[in-house]
Amino acid sequence: MSEGFLETGFDDDGTGTEGARPDREGQAEAFDAIGDRYDEAFPAKEGQLAAGAWLIGALPGGSRVLDLGCGTGLPSARQLVDAGCEVVGVDLSRGMIDLARKYVPDATFHRRDIAGLTPGGPDGLGRFDAVAAFFSLLMLPRAEIPVVLHEVHDLLVPGGLFALSMVEADVDYFTIPFLGHTIRVTGYLREDLRKVIEEAEFEVVEESSYTYAPAISDVPPEEQLFLHCRRRD
Repeated sequence: MSEGFLETGFDDDGTGTEGARPDREGQAEAFDAIGDRYDEAFPAKEGQLAAGAWLIGALPGGSRVLDLGCGTGLPSARQLVDAGCEVVGVDLSRGMIDLARKYVPDATFHRRDIAGLTPGGPDGLGRFDAVAAFFSLLMLPRAEIPVVLHEVHDLLVPGGLFALSMVEADVDYFTIPFLGHTIRVTGYLREDLRKVIEEAEFEVVEESSYTYAPAISDVPPEEQLFLHCRRRD
């Protein structure tokens, strides 16, 4: 897989446009093949549901929320829609987007790279009261994560909320086997993650962690970090 990164765009009907990142496409193809097995391998998502509940409790009814790297739409897009939020989800995996549209028909889903999103312009998504990024930034190399965090900052309204989760690990785009496929992942130690978030002009208002054991044997237990953040203006 190439490690060169180019600008990526996708039409709303899910067709790719010129300039897709080949490395990211390889990641997406793995998740296309994994499909529903992802939710089977990670059936209980206590920390993710708690983070969604924090957003719901802090937001007024009808708030606009971006699910960044939405996967199948379960549980977060559905949780937010059920609470009355207007949810927009983005994911690079065509298979995941198809499942999300099936499972959460009241949300809007786009096949897009999670990097390079903007509020304005012809491909802009507008602004959001909150952004959720549950285990999606770990699919990026470290060099890109601060850039994407600043993009998230720009997508939020002043004082907007940001719920983020990562796996605690000191790795940068490290190749691992995952559900019968190969993907690359990035992690931070918790103090390093907090520093990266704060440098992107977010206030960390709450932090928690969970030791999570997936339901299948070929994915080892992991320490999951959850940060509840607010945009600093």
